[in-house]
Amino acid sequence: MDDAMAHTTAPRQLSTAELAAGLAEVARSPRSSGTLDLVVRRPAVDERELLAEGTLDVTAGLVGDTWAQRGSSATDDGSAHPDRQLTVMNSRFVRLVAGDDPQDWGLAGDQLFADLDLHSDALPAGTRLAVGDEAVIEVTAEPHNGCVKFADRYGRDAHKLVWSEQGRQARLRGLYARVVVAGVIRPGDTIRVLGPAGSSA
Repeated sequence: MDDAMAHTTAPRQLSTAELAAGLAEVARSPRSSGTLDLVVRRPAVDERELLAEGTLDVTAGLVGDTWAQRGSSATDDGSAHPDRQLTVMNSRFVRLVAGDDPQDWGLAGDQLFADLDLHSDALPAGTRLAVGDEAVIEVTAEPHNGCVKFADRYGRDAHKLVWSEQGRQARLRGLYARVVVAGVIRPGDTIRVLGPAGSSA
């Protein structure tokens, strides 16, 4: 059954020293193959649904999510940005800043949380990822950076870290992706790095 959540503030905010101490574990995230740990749908602003099963669609992104309705300041007409269809965040980093409760992970506003190295060297723009048995997503070049809400929920030190050069290179805040092959996804699914678009990997 889907798990709805309504609270908007994480129960802890770590210091710079506490965050630095946890980064070694984040750096140990697997590279070629990882695990989808959580799927979160955003039915409305500041609302989250933790899904036991989600559907990725080439046009809609995560079905039932409000990505298309939210629009974007990065497009000329304010419509939803096609290269910001999905957001993916590293599970180990969100566990560091938010703790073990998946509902507190959902406050980040991302849809997919994966135990996978998201570093820009590991997943350059154009890299495709197979999620579960059906779906394929593609990493886009759009930068995904922390906003004021991230600072409010996880603390200013966490916000400064994701904005640092190290944080941006490691994509600690996460990455943007778009759906290229539709399919059903579930927490526990394997995520495999397929390589750049057009590769035979």
